Amino acid sequence: MKNPEQGDLFYLQWSPSVGHEFRNNRPGVVISSNKTIGKSNLISFMALTSNTNNKMADDILIKRSKSNNLQLDSVIKVQYISSFDYKRLLRYIGKVDGSDGEDIKRYLKKHFDLK
Repeated sequence: MKNPEQGDLFYLQWSPSVGHEFRNNRPGVVISSNKTIGKSNLISFMALTSNTNNKMADDILIKRSKSNNLQLDSVIKVQYISSFDYKRLLRYIGKVDGSDGEDIKRYLKKHFDLK
């Protein structure tokens, strides 16, 4: 399997989960920095959903493209940040396009109140 890099999309095993956490297998985008990937047994992701009707104000709509290989337009649920063991990575999907990656970085600055 491909070594993860920031902005990569992977199909992940999100379960077991509790409460309002995402369940089952679904795509996620790597948000860990390339400098920290491999230095930890965990890697951080934001969840994706193909339910574009449930987009909240900060969520990021990504259109399917040749580079991301998504089957449908999807929404990055930016507040659903999770860290997982590499064993939860099921398969590589693709990579977010440049502008979507920049939108993720802008949101992370807002989320963590970084300047």
